[in-house]
Amino acid sequence: MSDHPMYALSEEHRAIREAVRALCDAKVAPFAAAVDEEARFPREAAEALLAADFHAPHVPEEYGGAGADALATVLVIEEIARADVSASLIPAVNKLGSLPVLIGGSEQLKKNYLSRLAAGEGFSYCLSEPDAGSDAANQRTRAVRDGDDWVLNGTKRWISNAGESEFYTVLATTDPDARSKGISAFVVEKSDEGVSFGAPEKKLGIKGSPTREVYLDHVRIPGDRIIGEEGAGFEYAMRTLDHTRVTIAAQAVGVAQGALDYALGYAEERRQFGKPVADFQGLQFLLADMGMKVEAARQLTYAAAGRSERGDSDLTFFGAAAKCFASDVAMEVTTNAVQVLGGYGYTRDYPVERMMRDAKITQIYEGTNQVQRIVMARQLLAGVQSTI
Repeated sequence: MSDHPMYALSEEHRAIREAVRALCDAKVAPFAAAVDEEARFPREAAEALLAADFHAPHVPEEYGGAGADALATVLVIEEIARADVSASLIPAVNKLGSLPVLIGGSEQLKKNYLSRLAAGEGFSYCLSEPDAGSDAANQRTRAVRDGDDWVLNGTKRWISNAGESEFYTVLATTDPDARSKGISAFVVEKSDEGVSFGAPEKKLGIKGSPTREVYLDHVRIPGDRIIGEEGAGFEYAMRTLDHTRVTIAAQAVGVAQGALDYALGYAEERRQFGKPVADFQGLQFLLADMGMKVEAARQLTYAAAGRSERGDSDLTFFGAAAKCFASDVAMEVTTNAVQVLGGYGYTRDYPVERMMRDAKITQIYEGTNQVQRIVMARQLLAGVQSTI
């Protein structure tokens, strides 16, 4: 992307969108209802995404990945979420889990883990804890040196794709007196002795993405599995979220678009009072507002993706703004899609109630929208928001 706002996708980006949409229409959407109903991992989608290199498109080519830029990654996630939000967590969580390694990891760590991620081994992100939600610096998980090794103990909560992923970026306190400056990041493998998982959470939505606790019971890992500098883990975690909030915005835009598409088709087919309900101005205004807001959310998300790609100084504001705005739009648009379908929208025979349930999480995870507003206000008061 150029240094100026981008008002049209490049030919390459449009081709990516078309390829992902075709794949999702064939291999993701047909299974979305069953995945939700059975609360099972979207295995069909996972296999199709891996075969097409859309499971972790952000991994650089030098490590065997597709080398997608931030906007291309957003397009992939948006299109998958349009079909099934649960499946869109595969590329989103893979980016979230591996970005600290990309940001701070040694070349050896990158070569080992990013190449294995590119080959299909998943990567999750272990920041949250029972007492560290919005207060993410309140880490109770401890990592203690023992010779050349580190020994980790603690509990992580709300971990997306836990049990499915092979690798976990784990944030742990290495200096209890230094609060956020005493937190380090490590790569833990599912096969490490002492790693175990809680039962899957029973959730309102995104039922196809397992959310479980991760237990670390005297997990001994080699010293070279620390990500970057000791004490820099929290900084890596926050820098990661600046980038990955844009991917949550993409999920939100995708599910909103999916709901709008379905509502439009239904409104044209459903007849009342002798004509399609799409002919009634009250419904037309509802649809117009839905379309307008989805497009506003999309443009803000793409603008944030450009800043993510360039590492602009105002990324923190734009990442928070895109995530917050797009997720609020997704909740509103999916709720209104249910309204357009009336009684049918309230049943599981139609996809919009699932979309509404799935949309809700985008307002909560990777920082609640209340936290996003705190982040934005701080950025504004510090004078870092771009005027371009």
